[in-house]
Amino acid sequence: MKGIILAGGSGTRLYPLTKSISKQMLPIYDKPMIYYPLSVLMLAGIRDILIITTARDVIYFEDLLRDGNHIGINISYAIQDEPNGIAEAFLIAEGFIGDSAVALVLGDNIFYGSNFGNIVQKHSQLKEGGIIFGCYVSDPERYGIVEVDEELNILSIEEKPKNPKSYYAIPGLYFFDNKVVDIARQVQPSPRGELEITSIIDKYREKDKLKVQLLGRGLAWLDTGTHESLLEASNFVEAVQKRQGLYIASIEEIAYRRGYINKDQLIRLAEPLIKTDYGNYLIEIIKQEEGIK
Repeated sequence: MKGIILAGGSGTRLYPLTKSISKQMLPIYDKPMIYYPLSVLMLAGIRDILIITTARDVIYFEDLLRDGNHIGINISYAIQDEPNGIAEAFLIAEGFIGDSAVALVLGDNIFYGSNFGNIVQKHSQLKEGGIIFGCYVSDPERYGIVEVDEELNILSIEEKPKNPKSYYAIPGLYFFDNKVVDIARQVQPSPRGELEITSIIDKYREKDKLKVQLLGRGLAWLDTGTHESLLEASNFVEAVQKRQGLYIASIEEIAYRRGYINKDQLIRLAEPLIKTDYGNYLIEIIKQEEGIK
C-alpha cells in the first residue's frame, strides 16, 4: 500500500498565521504539524508516500523532509494548484498510486492512542474495498458523520448535518483499494465546487464494499482547523509527553522501531538536535535499549 498526505489549501481560516506559510508547517508543540499525519502512515507500515501541497509551499516540505531516505522511507511531492477537494488527491496521485491500494490522510489531523499503530497496520493490508473510521465527538454537526447499526453496518453518511443521527465523526484518514482512482474520475463537483471525498465513500457503500472501524475511548483524534484547536492540540501533546515521557509522532523513533533505520542512523539524526529535549529523547531511546542509565 502507498500513502498520500494532502497538505494543500490556502489555510484562510488561520490567517494571519498561514498568510505566508503552509498550515501543515505550523508547530504542534515541539514538531511541525506534518509530522503527525506522516507518523500515521509510517505506523501503518507504509513507506512510499506522496505529499500533495501548493506550489508556494512545496520547497519548505522538501527542505524539511527531503526524499525521506534519512528515515528509511520514500517521499515524493505533487502540486494541487487550487483547493478543489479531497477527492482530487487521487487524480493528482494517479501515477504515484499505480496498481497499489492507497491510504489518504489529511495533513491537519492528529491521532493518538495506545493501539492505534496496530489498527492502521492491519488496515494497510487492505486488498479490496474501502475503510473509513468513526470517532466519537460531542459536536457532530461540525463533521461528516457515519451512522452504523449494532453490527457496524453503515446506515447513513451525512456531511455536517443540522440534526445528526450519530455522534461518530469521520476523521481525515481513509484506506481504499486501487479502484479509487477510477471512482474519483467519475466524481462531479459539489455545489461548493469541490470534488468531495464523501462522493467516493458513497460509491464504495453503494457497492457494499465499505467498512467502518470505530475508534474507542482510548484514542484521541484532533483536527486543527481553528486557532483554538491549534492551541488545544499543542497543549494535549505537551501534557502527554511530559506525563509519560514518550513522544507523539516522533518520525525518527518510529523509523527506528519499525526497523527502517538502524541505531547508528538514529544517533546521526539525533546529533544536530542534541541541544533540545527532542534530540535527547532520541539518544535516550538508544541508552534504554542498551541498559545505560
